[in-house]
Amino acid sequence: MAFWGKDHTGGGSINDPKRKFRFIVQIDNLNVEATEGASSDTSVMWFAKTATKPGFAINNVEHSYLNHKFYYPGAVTWNDVTVTFVDPQNPDASSLLARITEAAGYKVPSNAVNTPDLATISKAKMGTALGGVTIAQLDANGNRVEEWKLWNPMITDMKFGDLAYGDDELVELSVTFKYDWATLNARVTTDDSDTVTDGTEYFSPSNET
Repeated sequence: MAFWGKDHTGGGSINDPKRKFRFIVQIDNLNVEATEGASSDTSVMWFAKTATKPGFAINNVEHSYLNHKFYYPGAVTWNDVTVTFVDPQNPDASSLLARITEAAGYKVPSNAVNTPDLATISKAKMGTALGGVTIAQLDANGNRVEEWKLWNPMITDMKFGDLAYGDDELVELSVTFKYDWATLNARVTTDDSDTVTDGTEYFSPSNET
């Protein structure tokens, strides 16, 4: 029975719809130091505010014949993912994200004429600096009911926020990730309780065991 027609008085939450505010963002190598009241998993970004879920577009090729048009599917292009963070002082999100970029190989030139460090950004160093990037949706009990993993993510855009004397809102950071593909781990429930088990992984590499 659909979630809006179920009697919830007997407990359980498996028929609750997914909610926008129940999510976490996890960046494995951001190395957030644990603070009082923070998650024990220091890769979970408790200061994430919004996140776009992965999505893709399928290109198409058009073929015209007389007064007809026929379409054929082409390559799949995954869309960018943007995450917005608030910027606490501890941990300092700006410093953490800047450190990721430096670890990926970007160095500010110290001398305009002669720069001794000739290293540049590479895909391998970016992947090592970031580690895994995961966006997970939760149920009312904190279980992960949907999990998106970005494969080979890299930062393509970073904004450190805007300032204004007439605005007392929290400072926000915006980071855009590009990635090769994403996998969806859809959790499934086995009964009418809150028991959640691992579900099927979609968009998984065909040669993965």
